[in-house]
Amino acid sequence: MSQNPSSGSDRALVLFSGGQDSATCLAWALDRFAAVETIGFDYGQRHAVELTCREKVRTGMAALNEGWAARLGEDHMVDATVLKSLGETAMTHDVAIETTEAGLPSTFVPGRNLLFLTLAGALAVRRGISVLVGGMCETDYSGYPDCRNDTIQTQAEALRLGLDKPMRIETPLMYINKAGTWAMADELGGPDLVGLIVEDTHTCYLGDRSHRHDWGYGCGTCPACELRAGGWTRWRAGQ
Repeated sequence: MSQNPSSGSDRALVLFSGGQDSATCLAWALDRFAAVETIGFDYGQRHAVELTCREKVRTGMAALNEGWAARLGEDHMVDATVLKSLGETAMTHDVAIETTEAGLPSTFVPGRNLLFLTLAGALAVRRGISVLVGGMCETDYSGYPDCRNDTIQTQAEALRLGLDKPMRIETPLMYINKAGTWAMADELGGPDLVGLIVEDTHTCYLGDRSHRHDWGYGCGTCPACELRAGGWTRWRAGQ
C-alpha cells in the first residue's frame, strides 16, 4: 500500500455514486489508505440506476485484490432528495439536456457537490475520518462550477472551520481528462479493474442500461456518455 505521506489520517471516506469516476477514486483510495468507507446520495436523479450499481462495484473491486478487500469498510447511503424539491434540472426531472441562459448545462444541480461534501464531512467526523475523496474534475467535464478545485478547497476549509476538526478533500481526477481516468484505472487494477468499470459502473444521465458499447452502458449521446466514450477512444488509441 502506497500510503500518502501528507495524510493526517489513514482512513478515507469516498463519495461513491456508482459511476466511472467515483469507482476509479475508490480504487485510488484503497491503494493508499488503511481503511476506506463509501458514501452515496439519493437526490432523485433520473439515472438512479447508478445507485443499484454501487454494491456490485464494491463487491467486484474487493474481489480483485485481497488488500483492497481488507481495507474496504462500510457503505453509507444518504437521502439528499431535498435537492430535487428545490427546482427542475435535467438531472432530476424529465426536461431536455441543453445549455441554459446562464451558459451551463441543464444537468447542473445547484449546490449538489456542496451539499454532498457537507454531509460527507458530517459523517466523517463521526467515523473518525479526516479525508474525503471525490471524483470532481475541471479538465474534461461539463462545466459545473462546483467541480472546480477552488470550490472544493474552499469547501474543505469551511468544513475544517465549521466542524472544528481536521478535514482534507482529495480529488485525484481534478487535472486529468477522461482518457487519463481510464489510464489511472488500468494502472491501479489492470484489465480486470477496467473491465469492472466498463461492465458494472453507470454514467449515462438518462439511466440507459440497454445499450452496451465498448466503454460500457449508456445512451451514447448525453454529455456524460460523450465524455466517457471520448476518453475511452483516446485512451485506447494511445495504448
